[in-house]
Amino acid sequence: MEHVTEGAWESLQVPLHPRVLGALRELGFPHMTPVQSATIPLFMKNKDVAAEAVTGSGKTLAFVIPIVEILLRREEKLKKSQVGAIIITPTRELAIQIDEVLSHFTKHFPQFSQILWIGGRNPGEDVERFKQHGGNIIVATPGRLEDMFRRKAEGLDLASCVRSLDVLVLDEADRLLDMGFEASINTILEFLPKQRRTGLFSATQTQEVENLVRAGLRNPVRISVKEKGVAASSTQKTPSRLENHYMICKADDKFNQLVHFLRNHQQEKHLVFFSTCACVEYYGKALEALLKRAKILCIHGKMKYKRNKIFMEFRKLQSGILVCTDVMARGIDIPEVNWVLQYDPPSNASAFVHRCGRTARIGHGGSALVFLLPMEEAYINFLAINQKCPLQEMSLQRNTVDLLPKLRAMAMADRAVFEKGMKAFVSFVQAYAKHECSLIFRLKDLDFASLARGFALLRMPRMPELRGKQFPDFVPADIDTDMIPFKDKIREKQRQKLLEQKRKERTENEGRRKFIKNKAWSKQKAKKERKKKMKAKRKKDEGSDIDDEDMQELLNDTRLLKKFKKGKITEEEFEKGLLTSTKRTVPLTDLGVSDLEEDG
Repeated sequence: MEHVTEGAWESLQVPLHPRVLGALRELGFPHMTPVQSATIPLFMKNKDVAAEAVTGSGKTLAFVIPIVEILLRREEKLKKSQVGAIIITPTRELAIQIDEVLSHFTKHFPQFSQILWIGGRNPGEDVERFKQHGGNIIVATPGRLEDMFRRKAEGLDLASCVRSLDVLVLDEADRLLDMGFEASINTILEFLPKQRRTGLFSATQTQEVENLVRAGLRNPVRISVKEKGVAASSTQKTPSRLENHYMICKADDKFNQLVHFLRNHQQEKHLVFFSTCACVEYYGKALEALLKRAKILCIHGKMKYKRNKIFMEFRKLQSGILVCTDVMARGIDIPEVNWVLQYDPPSNASAFVHRCGRTARIGHGGSALVFLLPMEEAYINFLAINQKCPLQEMSLQRNTVDLLPKLRAMAMADRAVFEKGMKAFVSFVQAYAKHECSLIFRLKDLDFASLARGFALLRMPRMPELRGKQFPDFVPADIDTDMIPFKDKIREKQRQKLLEQKRKERTENEGRRKFIKNKAWSKQKAKKERKKKMKAKRKKDEGSDIDDEDMQELLNDTRLLKKFKKGKITEEEFEKGLLTSTKRTVPLTDLGVSDLEEDG
């Protein structure tokens, strides 16, 4: 492994505790990275720090070590319920990882207790754990931490506990704001003492992050660490040891190319990114069926309770495939990831950098590959300019096997696969329509027929984006998709029961007159009155042959309707007034008041 180093830990201006140095030796980090050597001395000298460094550069130790050292130097020792440091991070996976790194240090200092607060766990148990064991250092996601400030009724007065706070760290700050945690962060900041040290760490600095720096930090020292050998004018955001590739292939060949690649790299560890949770569910199932020898795990944001277990399981694997969404794109440190494969490009350019950063971490080598459609080739130049992220082309693999017929056969045999495929296609199209780089990723340029073949669909789904379009290049399966059963007998039994209920309802409703149930009769009349006025106006503007007498009758009828609505006349009087008109060249239907008995 080639290390990017800035000298030994012992060379720091502010000496570290011998047991901290011992923990670093145990972790196998004899030297500092640039971001660590720049940040740690400033943080320990009572400075607020806003640090920007490429992903995988060792930012976690850059704030974990100062936290431990600052708490060790406190004049008044922390009591069990006093909070000395809080680390806020956007995802539970990243929080688990930071908590694990922190524990390597706190085990040498039994006077400190640490606690992890993340979603997917029982908040009541979190409260009890804090009351029993305390939490001098809290690692948390914003939502759960904000929730804990509201648990006073359960015996947790967190607002009082944080009065002793020395250090606040916001990790992956740009992602915290991207994910909509700004309101939670502001709420949390209101509870915290102003006299504290704050560290803000991120791989990219956005305008939102700049606003947060101004609001939450006091005269911060800004640190921007570039890759060694990169020109000062450059702002390359990916590690220099990362080999970045792209492959141009058609939508109906992309899945075959992916499977062929994974079969040729079975002994390696891969992350495969998709744009939506539904795509992860569908393609994860497909890869599981087609790659029998590989260990395949799936993870996405809609998994509430299984995510932590899956994440920890994949970390321990020597080889395997993790199919995931951008929930795994930030800060996650998974040992020895060889390839990051982006089946779908991310919705924004900064996410591309963070996805790639799951490999080639802290001096290791690594590779990344993004699959692009022919119409998306301009994205290569865009990344080179916008993110200073050059990519090399990888040629299409030869002798690939067409696996789409197998995938179609799976959909015909199991309704669960068929439905997953339809949901995945719909979610992909909807996500594509919202892509930030809409000049390159244009929905109107998508070849929907080729895309549907790539998803191995049996028929085109009904959705607004496809309305009115014809797809002669897509041949639907010669099968009634309503007849496809679930392999799971319990689900199929439930489906048949539901179908039977619908058949009964249709039979019972046949021959019945349909009534408008959602609106009162008077409201329907008000709507018709508005339509009538507009129609009369249009006819007048167009020089219609409605004469003055007809127009007068229109006005009379309108007055009658207004009186009826205000309750000045009964329904019977209203009808009588309409039907006693002496001359009516304009039909009642044009007035919007016809068929009174049926509508009433």
